[in-house]
Amino acid sequence: MKYSLLLNNQRVEVEAPGDISLLKLLREYLHLTGTKEGCDVGECGACSVLLDGKLVNSCMVLAAQAADREVITIEGVCLPDGSPNDLQQAFIRYGAVQCGFCTPGMILAGEALLADNPQPTRTEIREAIAGNLCRCTGYQQIVDAIEQTSLSRKEKKGHA
Repeated sequence: MKYSLLLNNQRVEVEAPGDISLLKLLREYLHLTGTKEGCDVGECGACSVLLDGKLVNSCMVLAAQAADREVITIEGVCLPDGSPNDLQQAFIRYGAVQCGFCTPGMILAGEALLADNPQPTRTEIREAIAGNLCRCTGYQQIVDAIEQTSLSRKEKKGHA
């Protein structure tokens, strides 16, 4: 089957079987390995991507469901020069990156939250990342990084 999608702001076409998940399409056919394969049953969030701006577990989405839609993976979350964006920099600064396995999904969950709710409470941040499991950080650093990004984006907007 031939798939066409807007992937990280670029139109791509790829041939792949018709019965594979979006996760498999991304990792095995498009070689975007930032999206991690964890549980493969939609429980861990390691495979999170944005599909038309909404956070989804790519292991639970058929590749065919993503055809002719916009998909953003962790590789698409960056500044124009390819360097880490403000949320990614906050993850580094606050120690929210340890083993790194959950990090792509957490960052995409954070971006989805901040797109929908630019000024979330700490409780709203915790709820937004609840579908993403992390065994290393204890979540506090992740919440701190998302909260700080929210505050700094608000400050930048106020000065713009």
